[in-house]
Amino acid sequence: MTTPLRLGIAGLGTVGVGIVRIVQKHAALLELRAGRAVEIVAVSARSKTKDRGVDLSGYAWEDDPVTLAKRADIDVFIEVMGGHEGPAKDAAEAAIANGKDVVSANKALLAIHGQALAEAAEAAGHLIRFEAAVAGGIPVVKALTEGLAGNEITRVMGVMNGSCNYILTRMEDAGLSYEAVFDEANALGYLEADPELDVGGIDAAHKLALLASIAFGTQVDFDAVELEGIGSVTIDDIHQAADMGYKIKLLGVAQMTGRGLEQRMSPCLVPDTSPLGQLAGGTNMIVLEGDAVSQIVLRGPGAGEGPTASAIMGDVMDIARGLRISTFGQPAKTLRKARAARAAVSAPYYLRMQLIDKPGALAKVAHALGEAGISIDRMRQYDHTDTTAPVLIVTHKTTRTALDEALADFKSTGVVTGDPVAIRIEAV
Repeated sequence: MTTPLRLGIAGLGTVGVGIVRIVQKHAALLELRAGRAVEIVAVSARSKTKDRGVDLSGYAWEDDPVTLAKRADIDVFIEVMGGHEGPAKDAAEAAIANGKDVVSANKALLAIHGQALAEAAEAAGHLIRFEAAVAGGIPVVKALTEGLAGNEITRVMGVMNGSCNYILTRMEDAGLSYEAVFDEANALGYLEADPELDVGGIDAAHKLALLASIAFGTQVDFDAVELEGIGSVTIDDIHQAADMGYKIKLLGVAQMTGRGLEQRMSPCLVPDTSPLGQLAGGTNMIVLEGDAVSQIVLRGPGAGEGPTASAIMGDVMDIARGLRISTFGQPAKTLRKARAARAAVSAPYYLRMQLIDKPGALAKVAHALGEAGISIDRMRQYDHTDTTAPVLIVTHKTTRTALDEALADFKSTGVVTGDPVAIRIEAV
């Protein structure tokens, strides 16, 4: 008789409870699909007495997740506690050292310690699976490691934080300021306890670093991600971008260039008719491009009890079926350390600035752009005050280095007030 796959779950928040619900509700279906039973043996969380709305009486309880990870009667340690240090890291290391496979939803842990954890697990003949750590219910890790394994991946791109997409969509639909929608999202519980993880792009950058490792066969390098959040995006930018046929998204992009691996998470303009441009609310979308497949688009819920627990169980089912794939799609020891490249690929840019309303002001700005080798594609001037005029420029393709040179020169023109806003326009 085939032995069951025995699970230990560390963390009984929203996602942990979601896993319990799936196992309890679909026990017979899981057994049919895996060819063996999938059972929860033990759990761990901060409070044993808290009412979580599920029956935990049939499972052993451990106050310490490290003790849970060491139990001899579990095969798979599921880590849904969060945090890149402390109990999560200690428990994952203990699970590997004690012969367990690990399934995790912890993007921060893997983005920072993924290489070391993967090497340790693979050296011991075990797995780390993390579908739930990237884009919630979207099976993007499986798509890269399995479905697109025959491709040379050329670019990974997407909206990877639903909270930021909600804020930007809400600003546009309701005509509200960033500050007003931020407060609204925070009151609704859409943001992390530390909101900067969301609006600062950190959460999404963790996910991008993980996808880049799989896509390009490189060691995870979160520190190399160019990072800019959405805090500087104004309702004027959203309206004026829309006026020119674009939407603003917090967009993650990773691609290998002649200069190295480019990884950036920043506000970008995308065509409003594109799949990314039409993405609304808290939904995530990942675009994968390969030499054989061309482009595929994956869309779905990026967070929440059901979607994240679904992704966890997808990994559990692979283990139950005996599917053994290296953590990042190839043996961790073969992953190379990539040279980091800063926005090496040229692109058009959206520029918004306030000019002093006097003759020759536009000519001076155009001259500064020309001196940096940047040509203007489109330009618009909006209603001006008695002293200043808002001007919007879309450039032809240029590098960020050239653009920074022009922005620095703007200060010497004597006609630009304040700091210009520059947002990359991404081809999709």
